[in-house]
Amino acid sequence: MSLAIPADNLWAFAAVWLALATGAAFLSRRIGLAAALVEILLGVLAGNLIGLRSNAWVDFIAGFGSIMLTFLAGAEIEPSVLRRQLRPAAVIGAISFGAPFLAAMAYALFVAHWTWDASKIAGVAMSTTSVAVVYAVMVESRLAGSDFGQLILAACFITDLGTVVALGLLFANYNGWLAALVIAIVLAIVFVPKILPAVFSRTERWVSEPGLRLLFLIILTLSAIATAAKSEGVLPAYFLGLACAGFLFANPVIARRLRSMTMGFLTPFYFLKAGTLVSFAAAVGGIGAIAAFFLVKVIAKCVGVFPATRLFRHTPKNASYITLMMATGLTFGTISSLYGLTHHYIDQGQYTTLVTVVILTAVIPTIIAQTFFHPAEFVDPEERGVP
Repeated sequence: MSLAIPADNLWAFAAVWLALATGAAFLSRRIGLAAALVEILLGVLAGNLIGLRSNAWVDFIAGFGSIMLTFLAGAEIEPSVLRRQLRPAAVIGAISFGAPFLAAMAYALFVAHWTWDASKIAGVAMSTTSVAVVYAVMVESRLAGSDFGQLILAACFITDLGTVVALGLLFANYNGWLAALVIAIVLAIVFVPKILPAVFSRTERWVSEPGLRLLFLIILTLSAIATAAKSEGVLPAYFLGLACAGFLFANPVIARRLRSMTMGFLTPFYFLKAGTLVSFAAAVGGIGAIAAFFLVKVIAKCVGVFPATRLFRHTPKNASYITLMMATGLTFGTISSLYGLTHHYIDQGQYTTLVTVVILTAVIPTIIAQTFFHPAEFVDPEERGVP
């Protein structure tokens, strides 16, 4: 069955996509899952049941959404928190990235007999930890303000930093454009956090929002240079987000406007599009590969992260909770998989395998952690049981 919308009726086409995005927002609140996860699932259903596919403008909005989401993920960690938790977060986060990256890449190459490029994509996609899922869980569990919760968020940042850098460098062309990208990232990190406060303070009453336009211009320019270097636009966006974290934490109104625009309009198109590319037939045919990659990722995370958390004197229960949170995946897993598909490093079946595993790791480890290992001792007694 295909969606019977005339090719020239752009507004009807847009209405279908926005209807799915709106439905996902309400449904996610009803069932208690992250909106991104529900958007992917609705995209899977729409792609398989009514033949929904993207077009050029959806591709642009989805791509811009992934870049802005990556920028906000980089800006999510408060610099003072990262400095305070740097040693344990660096150790846990580095292992959380490295263990599944190497394990999944080795499995794809030597056991599943994927190509070298496809194996690298598999390693990157399986290395991730979902900042979106973990952050939502930390807030809903009243752990975000505790040192324990901040440690998990900081470790997630280190893990995803490894993922973004690996995706950007493994497939880059090592030429003049890559050198230009490195220089552009360094200049942006140094100067943008100094320029933005002055621009926003002088134009805060302007309805045209020149400060936001300037920020978008810088992000898109960096992404254009990254694309010319055969890298990925999310790489400079992540570093710029980290550099701008202090400014956004000091200006929560600006941060909220950015977050609302990104999460309210841009990223639903990205996650819906990612879902439409998943094939039911390919998922059923690749059920063995899906189970194998799921086990490879989760076991590698457990074998690597659990001992690392114990080194920093966390109890077995709390170490298990941290490990399961680090085993989640969603945003960067789908970004990496979609990057591999659109650049023809992986085929449709391999993409379906990786994205299905990413979705499963967003749900299963989170449920187990919250049900059996939730560290209630780090929650303020006055907030326990508060809805």
